[in-house]
Amino acid sequence: MTEEVALAFSVSRNQAYLLVETSCALVARLPNTLAALETGDIDLYKASKVSQLTREVSDDVAAQVDAWMAKRLAGRDPGAIRKSVDHAVQKFDPDGYRERAAAKRALRHVSLEHEDETMSKLSGWLPAEVASSIYASLSHAAKKRRKADMSRTLDQHRADIFAERLLAEDGHGTPRAHVHVYVDLLTLAGVREDPATLAGYGPVPGWLAREIAADPASTWSRLITDPATGQLLEASPGTYRSPASLARLIKARDRECTHPGCHRPAEFSEIDHITTWARHGNTDHHNCHAACTIHNLLKEEPGWTTQPTGNGGMTITTPTGHTYTTTPEPLHDPNPRTTPHPSEQRRHARDYPDTQRVAHQRALFTVVQDERGLLVPQGIGQRL
Repeated sequence: MTEEVALAFSVSRNQAYLLVETSCALVARLPNTLAALETGDIDLYKASKVSQLTREVSDDVAAQVDAWMAKRLAGRDPGAIRKSVDHAVQKFDPDGYRERAAAKRALRHVSLEHEDETMSKLSGWLPAEVASSIYASLSHAAKKRRKADMSRTLDQHRADIFAERLLAEDGHGTPRAHVHVYVDLLTLAGVREDPATLAGYGPVPGWLAREIAADPASTWSRLITDPATGQLLEASPGTYRSPASLARLIKARDRECTHPGCHRPAEFSEIDHITTWARHGNTDHHNCHAACTIHNLLKEEPGWTTQPTGNGGMTITTPTGHTYTTTPEPLHDPNPRTTPHPSEQRRHARDYPDTQRVAHQRALFTVVQDERGLLVPQGIGQRL
């Protein structure tokens, strides 16, 4: 069948195989995803994100993931769909995910591919937290170097530092890079196994978050979320927040550029106003958000407007008059049940007078590399 599909669609054998694999999975195991495809809520490429990440799980797990994703497909870009599917697979198949992760970590390697015009590509297949730490360290060093040398781009500085560090023989230049991890407090304690989030990468299993955080020197910032929405609780109107504290809160809330389809980590983005300061926009968590340089400048282009909708959300209007509304992804799955069971109430370390809102605690920590090159957790801010 693969060969016939390749001929019918004038595609390669590998592309035909993926088409057949995706089609079979949609019909046999992913009815909700197939329905979204049939109604035009998603295209085949987006549907393939669901089928690819569920190809190695059982039919029962695939059905659970498919049902969980039913309300999370329409209006989302492929990258966001992939992260949600990854989260769901970890949620419904934690043991299987651990086994598959261990197998892939055993395959870590470095490869070299020679390209045209005197260039080559050197790449590494590494654990996500290690690769993220390396890239963050290179970016931090490149930004510092570019301040003194504007003749090279940031990418060029990053590539040069990468080469210098690998070729160094005296051991100097050991990086200390921050990697942000968001994890549910109960998952951190081992009570449950909800996936954590590695900034710039996406969902990671709870066991990996605990493994990274095992160092006794780690410190924590506490984030309080609303269980009904999964978002950080609003700051009290009478509470003063310094710009640094506000920036920490926004980076923790947004975790990446808030423009639809952009997944640049908030750590490498700018904290700026949705309604600009020049147009009397407030400097608060409702009107400020994380935006990469490109999308931060985009709202200043003729015909583009942005309107805040609260807590980092915004409605974007394009020059053609189309509107797109975006809000930060919740830190955890929304739970509309606002009155917890007494056994759950005892788990909360902090009570609020509003009995209709129960505070959930999240933990935020960063990871640095010490002089031995080992990953060591380190706090990045005060309690929020």
